[in-house]
Amino acid sequence: MGAPLRLLLTTDTVGGVWQYSIDLAGALADHGVETVLVQLGPAPSDTQRAEAQAIAGVTFLETGLPLDWLSDGPAPVLAAGAEIGRLARLHGVDLVQLNMPTLAASAEPGVPVLAVTHGCVSTWWQHGRPGMALDPGFVWHRALTEQGLRTADQVVAPSAGYAEVVRDFYNLPVLPTVVHNGRAPLVTPRHEPAQDCVLTVGRLWDSVKGAELLDAVAAQLSVPFHAAGAATGPHGETVRLENLHLLGQLDSAALAKHLAARPIFVSAACFEPFGLAVLEAAAAGCALVLADIPVFRELWEGAALFVPPRDAAAYHAAIEQLIGDLALRHCLGDAAAERARRYTPARMADAMLPLYRQLVAERAPAGKVAA
Repeated sequence: MGAPLRLLLTTDTVGGVWQYSIDLAGALADHGVETVLVQLGPAPSDTQRAEAQAIAGVTFLETGLPLDWLSDGPAPVLAAGAEIGRLARLHGVDLVQLNMPTLAASAEPGVPVLAVTHGCVSTWWQHGRPGMALDPGFVWHRALTEQGLRTADQVVAPSAGYAEVVRDFYNLPVLPTVVHNGRAPLVTPRHEPAQDCVLTVGRLWDSVKGAELLDAVAAQLSVPFHAAGAATGPHGETVRLENLHLLGQLDSAALAKHLAARPIFVSAACFEPFGLAVLEAAAAGCALVLADIPVFRELWEGAALFVPPRDAAAYHAAIEQLIGDLALRHCLGDAAAERARRYTPARMADAMLPLYRQLVAERAPAGKVAA
């Protein structure tokens, strides 16, 4: 048996990529994989730092290198990619996984590069601003994303629906490989009566998440409607919400307390590459009311109520139906919890490992393949 596989994995502290990276690194550690976890963007919190440092075999590097979607042009991102390549060579890794594909355009680490596309400005724009040309300020980002996707040795997407979006938008020669995201349950589903309340979680300022629509729904409901997440974005984006009960940004422990009450969970996102918040709610046994978009159908068909993405009346009707029908609510909650067992960190790692090993084997000299 050869030496343990050594992976450089990029992450950031702003969104779902952090949780994805922590869960993946932890599950890979169970297979003996050593991970150099490279943080980009704003500094981690003390809690995040402790999470990373608690994983066996993880070397955590805080770099502060820029995130592409917070950059004004390509130069800082190209420099960040070059620095990632230098770190890969310095730490003697076998391969690199970039959770920001633009970095692949300039990384040149001397080992295979796998890029995971969790979402990008251009595909977001396509769905969030339908019919409108991409803002000229993001044209460079589109070009660099396409270059990175084509430069990487392999591209992975978290859902088949989003893989098709990426292939078609960037005219890629090969469909990205699909590896569903995984998340460990925050709470264990209970059989006590669920509370009559509603919850949504996500970037409330992000127009594709539908917070304004849900705010209108909340005004008509007979029960409280809570919303967790930021109402102000990094570029000053804001959303005015008058009827949702805003909880702010919650860490995992605080979110778990809300999910333990098994509220009806709603996502009105008209665009979603995967949706970790939905998975967290499903694993807790919450009944799901979801926008009828391809990715949610792929992941939750038969385990949720689906409504047209921009139809406030349909969301109101679906929520009120579940409030008035506890048997249906419990049935959907149980179905969601059962479906969530498909999307675990262990399964995610089991799907990623063969991809890693194949890439390393294709590049490595004879007799020098990592375990």
